[in-house]
Amino acid sequence: MWRFDLSRRVAVVTGGNGGIGLAMAEGLADQGCVVSIWGRNAEKNAAAVARIQSRGGSAKAFRCDVSDRQQTERATRDTLDAFGRIDGCFANAGIGGSGRTAFVERTDEDWRQMFSVNLDGVFHALQPIVKHMIERAAGGDRFGRLVTTSSMAALFGTARNEHYAASKAALNSLTKSLAVEHARFGITANAVLPGWIDTDMSEELQANDKFMANAVPRIPVRRLGKPEDFAGIAIYLMSEASSYHTADCIVIDGGYSAF
Repeated sequence: MWRFDLSRRVAVVTGGNGGIGLAMAEGLADQGCVVSIWGRNAEKNAAAVARIQSRGGSAKAFRCDVSDRQQTERATRDTLDAFGRIDGCFANAGIGGSGRTAFVERTDEDWRQMFSVNLDGVFHALQPIVKHMIERAAGGDRFGRLVTTSSMAALFGTARNEHYAASKAALNSLTKSLAVEHARFGITANAVLPGWIDTDMSEELQANDKFMANAVPRIPVRRLGKPEDFAGIAIYLMSEASSYHTADCIVIDGGYSAF
């Protein structure tokens, strides 16, 4: 369907070298989108590009730590030099908490490290890209897609992970604000809130039999999510079909939050 044809588009996916980010990148590339992967690990970056190319997609990777503004500005320039434009940014890079430290024992270093990646990193990644989108809009090319990867943790009390939950709740507010401010430029902004997903970030939890015995029965579809469950939402949010869909927090959790 033409409304889901992404062959004229270029998208950045931060943290696109694994997990949900890679699945999103693969889905976008399958629909013809050129993908710029930003990640800290050069080997994982190269493997992600090879995987996308093996499926017939087009991708290039740039080493980037989103907590460092200079690196995101450089990655933006490198992406523009390589592809000429950026139509969308999937700000997916993030870190999780261990769930072991009580709030009263939380250190400033723990707190600031979480926010430096999960919130500051999104700010650093999106700001230079939004500037580019606004400049394009001034020339009559009004199109932009901003997608942030938040978490279901933003909606619930998260014991021993309050710094993670707080960073993701702040990300939801940031995303909605971006949507309101930039709608006149043809830019939409939405957050995707994953539930319990089978990725490296949840590996430790999956090894906890007690957790799995309690969590999985609460998921109506009776399984953890898979990274590939996020390919469809990425395609939709990048496409023309989502042009009137903005300022939303989209929960993809197998029904967990409704049960």
